[in-house]
Amino acid sequence: MTTRDIQEQLQDLYGVEVSHVLISNVTEAVEVERKAWQNRTLDEIYPIVFLDALVVKVRHEGRVINKAIHLALGVNLEGKKELLGIWMTTNESSKFWLNVMTDVSSTKKREK
Repeated sequence: MTTRDIQEQLQDLYGVEVSHVLISNVTEAVEVERKAWQNRTLDEIYPIVFLDALVVKVRHEGRVINKAIHLALGVNLEGKKELLGIWMTTNESSKFWLNVMTDVSSTKKREK
């Protein structure tokens, strides 16, 4: 979404006017956090891993299309759930899930 799109959405949904500077600052801060989360290291072992995909409609180039949002959720040795990753593709497939498992298993491990 562009800054203008976000301004319009906030106005339409909440009746709030915000500056493009505020939107840019928030977007940059969120992007820093996203990159840190995406590049974090994972535990060496997750005894339980849940894999699922959710199909959602998204607007793309003026059309509404379906996208599959893939989620990998692991339960660590302390019993806490961790979102291991989020991926978006045009559809769900076993070949894509193999890529997800390869991606998650090759992620650098956390030191205890």
